[in-house]
Amino acid sequence: MPPVKLKSQPDDFQVDELSDFPLEGGPFAVYRLTKESLGTPEAITAILQQWNLSRSQISYGGLKDRHAVTQQWVTIHRGPRQDLEQSKFLLAYQGQAQQPFTPQDIAGNRFRIVLRDLSKDRAASIAEAAGGVVRDGAPNYFDDQRFGSLGVSGEFIARPWCQGDYERALWLAIAEPNSHDRPDDRVEKEILREYWGNWETCKAKLPRSSRRSIITYLVDHPTHFRNAFALVRVDLRSLYLAAYQSDLWNRILSAWLREHCRAEVLHPVELATTTVPFFRDLNDEERGVLHGKELPLPSARLHLDEGPLLTLYQRILNEQGLDLRELRVKYPRDSFFSKGERAAVVVPQEWSCVVGADDRYPGRQRVTLQFRLPRGAYATIIVKRLTECVETEQQQGGP
Repeated sequence: MPPVKLKSQPDDFQVDELSDFPLEGGPFAVYRLTKESLGTPEAITAILQQWNLSRSQISYGGLKDRHAVTQQWVTIHRGPRQDLEQSKFLLAYQGQAQQPFTPQDIAGNRFRIVLRDLSKDRAASIAEAAGGVVRDGAPNYFDDQRFGSLGVSGEFIARPWCQGDYERALWLAIAEPNSHDRPDDRVEKEILREYWGNWETCKAKLPRSSRRSIITYLVDHPTHFRNAFALVRVDLRSLYLAAYQSDLWNRILSAWLREHCRAEVLHPVELATTTVPFFRDLNDEERGVLHGKELPLPSARLHLDEGPLLTLYQRILNEQGLDLRELRVKYPRDSFFSKGERAAVVVPQEWSCVVGADDRYPGRQRVTLQFRLPRGAYATIIVKRLTECVETEQQQGGP
């Protein structure tokens, strides 16, 4: 069965970040960032360069999809009280605030998503499955966008970092190929892989860049990989930790669902790093157990009482060759794993599902979804629940 066409054009995937962030005056300029076909980090870098700001001045809540039209809040300490417009984004000044905007200030996100190039039967199946999503929700996995820092080896940068292998962590961060690399990145990484360890040659061949700055340090300190790794931008290092922690949490949720759901309601779905179960047609008992359940993010700072949950966490980490106490960063001290809990299940609110003729693919159908999710939940997980579970059942001869 051919895949659903998602993001055929940028406005097929729209995200509006919701917040009651107070504009009560203060030293922080507040903006709404609207962007199209551009990642949040790239937009932020462009803003910093245009206005000659330091990275510490700017704050925002979350990373919005590159292949979409998105809106989100941004604050800049003592930032200009004016708009900034470039080809792929508009930064619109809103007012002043007393504090920076952080992830905790996000109330949720509202989505409008168009699925295209569908047969009439497939569109009807997706619309029928929508009722189950509204009733049962979907597993609250971190989706593939979370793992953009993962290179071709599939090895998380944070793993050798936690284990104290700073050279391996640095190599993965600045030299390993990544499917998201731009042409300039690919060239620089090829140089680093070919001449790794010959720092003088690397420096001579690299253009002026953040990678060259790190190599310049290694020219004078050839084996000081710990300090060299600390020269990687702190926001990137935070992404490395988040990606690793998120993958571990996904594996924990996957195992927890298998323990608490009947096997016949679970369907395998492939994510970027592993295959996980999604559910369909929960009974009242399962729904009662799953809804409202929160699972803590794994880290060395997590202290669980003896019992089934601790046993589960230890088992999953041991399968990855890890122990819970290893999930910590010794250096540098400005980076750490997040602490907190995440809902096991997400139920979309303000739901709408409309089937109609596809204006882009004549003779085909499209499904337009509109819904709201809480902070940190992924709309693409809802899409996978609607599409891939249906496909699995049809392939198996289900209803």
